[in-house]
Amino acid sequence: MTAPTFNPFDPAFRADPHPFYDALREHDPVHISLGGLVVLTRYSDVATVLRSNDYSRDIEKSGKPTDDPIRTRMRQRRRNTSKSILNLDPPDHTRLRRLVSKSFTPSAIESLRPMVQRFVDDALDKAEQRVRSGGTFELIDDVAFPVPFLVISAMLGMPTSRADELREWSQVITRTLEPTVGLADLEEADAAFAGLLPFLDETISERRRNPGDDMLSSLISAEESGDKLTADELVTFVVLLYIAGHETTVNLIGNSMLALLRAPDQLQYARDNGLGSNAVDELLRFDGPVQHTVRVPLVPVQFQVGDRVVEVAPGERVLTSLGAASHDPSVFENPHQLDLRRANANKHLGFAAGIHYCLGSALAKLEAQVAIERLLARFSRVELADEPSWRDRLTIRGVDRLALAVER
Repeated sequence: MTAPTFNPFDPAFRADPHPFYDALREHDPVHISLGGLVVLTRYSDVATVLRSNDYSRDIEKSGKPTDDPIRTRMRQRRRNTSKSILNLDPPDHTRLRRLVSKSFTPSAIESLRPMVQRFVDDALDKAEQRVRSGGTFELIDDVAFPVPFLVISAMLGMPTSRADELREWSQVITRTLEPTVGLADLEEADAAFAGLLPFLDETISERRRNPGDDMLSSLISAEESGDKLTADELVTFVVLLYIAGHETTVNLIGNSMLALLRAPDQLQYARDNGLGSNAVDELLRFDGPVQHTVRVPLVPVQFQVGDRVVEVAPGERVLTSLGAASHDPSVFENPHQLDLRRANANKHLGFAAGIHYCLGSALAKLEAQVAIERLLARFSRVELADEPSWRDRLTIRGVDRLALAVER
């Protein structure tokens, strides 16, 4: 057989990466790509790397020097700003996570349920009214984007008048997370930041003068053991929440609804039983919005592949495939089958693992649960009205168009 490869430029790979992940996992689970990237697809390897202190998330600091113009440009961009909590190692990561985590406790997130339900119901009201007038119901535009946007805006106390601009900024900025990013994408992202940052600076300045009962005010005043967020750290964290914080949830809602529509028995199960935490975990496992994340080893590391040992030097880039790991048949029986009653669904790696386990995981699960449950409760018939359209992305995977036919 032809040796499997990790080629994110292959249109077939982008349309459905799982056949390629399966081939890599079976025949070359520690794969060295043409660009020198070490691609891991086995659950055990991915989980070990994510939970190990021998690996760094701070790629610009810990990665090997590069002469690649795109990677060089990305490292230069990161040096000019405070690093996101996503790209920090302890002790800096520990310090920032401690300062901001109080806003994301399970009880704090659960208290948002009535607000999320209200936003979902309002969005469904508008969509249903349009359908009655002869229009169409498009899940992403009608529910999956506006609800997470309104929720994070309400949590931060941000104005919602610039939703269209924020969506464009968000899509441009998250494009820089892709392995296929080009110099033109980076220039567009710089332009997006140029529009976003003055808006955030103005809002933060106003909140410093007039603090309220919102997360932004809490972050401004957050202090522990005499330590506070710096002004740059605050802006960087708000950008993370405001952009990545809702972007992944948009895709979780869209991907989950599509998965259910393609598995009628599971859709009926969701109608009859609702979506508990385990069911949402299974949807995350089946087609999570974040497909991979990169680490670099701080020490020489080894991976066992049969009777062969693959050695990886410090500073090399290691891509942990979350999507592949969550479909590893050694952990999940019939991994390509959606099963909302799967006993070990919560072992998925859709939110990563270890110290970088997604801070907003509980919020994303809550929003997806409420959005899908309220949609199914309102309409006795929900079907695909057209073939879905997928974003041309790899890291952040999701549908960008999902037209539905609905009836009461």
